[in-house]
Amino acid sequence: HVQLAESGGGSVQAGGFLRLSCAASGKIYRITKMSWYRQAPGKERELVSEFFSDGGTRCQSSVQGRCGVSGDNPLSTMTLQLDSLKPEDTAVYYCNAIVVVLGLLGGPMEFWGDGTLVTVSA
Repeated sequence: HVQLAESGGGSVQAGGFLRLSCAASGKIYRITKMSWYRQAPGKERELVSEFFSDGGTRCQSSVQGRCGVSGDNPLSTMTLQLDSLKPEDTAVYYCNAIVVVLGLLGGPMEFWGDGTLVTVSA
């Protein structure tokens, strides 16, 4: 019903920054929230940042002070900028969206992107 296209991953040196974008398409009536998660090798997936349809944003403590999130209105595209990168930021970053799907009853549904790899070298 909905596709999430992630872009902006790659290799970065420590101290640099990354900018990841996620664009949603498909049978979208409304997106209530878009988020970035990440999963480092051998670790569980963790929430990084959130962008709400009312413009509100939230960054998790692990990236607090280094995180900037933006999105459009109505929400369909979200961008994460992460500054002062550290090797421990190395992970596969996943876009997540909570979507009210056109023509479907039953409330919002959750969708995931395929992930984009970010590698931070010391």
